[in-house]
Amino acid sequence: MLWSLDNMIRQEVIEYIEREIIPRYDTFDPAHRRDHVTTVIEASVRYAKIYGVDEEMAYVIAAYHDTGLEFGREKHHSESKRIMLEDGKLREWFSQEQIEIMADAAEDHRASSKGEPRTIYGRIVAEADRVIVPESIIRRTIQFTLTHHPTLSREEGYDRLLEHLGEKYDYGGYLRLWLPESDNAQRLEELRQIIANKPLLREIYERIYQEEVMGAKMG
Repeated sequence: MLWSLDNMIRQEVIEYIEREIIPRYDTFDPAHRRDHVTTVIEASVRYAKIYGVDEEMAYVIAAYHDTGLEFGREKHHSESKRIMLEDGKLREWFSQEQIEIMADAAEDHRASSKGEPRTIYGRIVAEADRVIVPESIIRRTIQFTLTHHPTLSREEGYDRLLEHLGEKYDYGGYLRLWLPESDNAQRLEELRQIIANKPLLREIYERIYQEEVMGAKMG
């Protein structure tokens, strides 16, 4: 089904993205599949409207931002940039300057990046990629662990969750937010309260872990 987006984004662009780019996410780990990219696209276009920048460019950046996962997680942001720069189809709709801006933004989206995104487009996709919904973040972390660290025990998976949440989301973590218009700051505080409440965090972990393991068995 094509996106329900207004005419600020050309139909042929949407059709190409829907046909050639979005399906790539179906092969990624459960935390980075089609539901993730569609969420990032929706948020990116919404932020582009707020800031009065090119919605079509924001749409395309969001669609490509994690395509580099095909080549591994460590350098996926740089691979996403390369994929955009090498996609000749984009030259039918965008200038070389626009493509370079979009590719830089895709590269700048990574949360662990030490530098600030180079453009407003980089800040938009980086903010949209945060998707700070406390239980969703816990679930995605569990999904990632089950997919990429299948030998870890249930308890070791919980230890990895604690480590990841502490390094990225807790006070002093490396996550940075870029747009005051998003509601990520409030939801980040909600997540931090859950991190601080270890009995609650453990309860959420046990419930989601069981759901994911059972879902994998049934699948």
